[in-house]
Amino acid sequence: MSEVAMNELLSQLRALSTQAQGRPPAQEAAASPGSFQTLLKNSLDGVNQSQRSAESLAQSFETGASNVDLSSVMVAMQKANISFQAMVQVRNKLVSAYQEIMSMQV
Repeated sequence: MSEVAMNELLSQLRALSTQAQGRPPAQEAAASPGSFQTLLKNSLDGVNQSQRSAESLAQSFETGASNVDLSSVMVAMQKANISFQAMVQVRNKLVSAYQEIMSMQV
């Protein structure tokens, strides 16, 4: 995966995190100091929030709530799954980069 693709993926993860937290995108840039640690934590929190909201929608549907339909539950579950898979790919790239750095001779 090229650096451009990785940056695009991180940008999408930031957008998902912002949407999950219910903040407009402009506030995300102002609230974040821009460190890698903060970016990664916000992305993980966004994935976690996406999974929690999908789970709560599914529970509402299972209990027979009249305001929740099957299509919204399925869309929320797929969004959560895609965001989780994207985060797994980022983790895999980070582990790969770490292993490559550790195998370098100084």
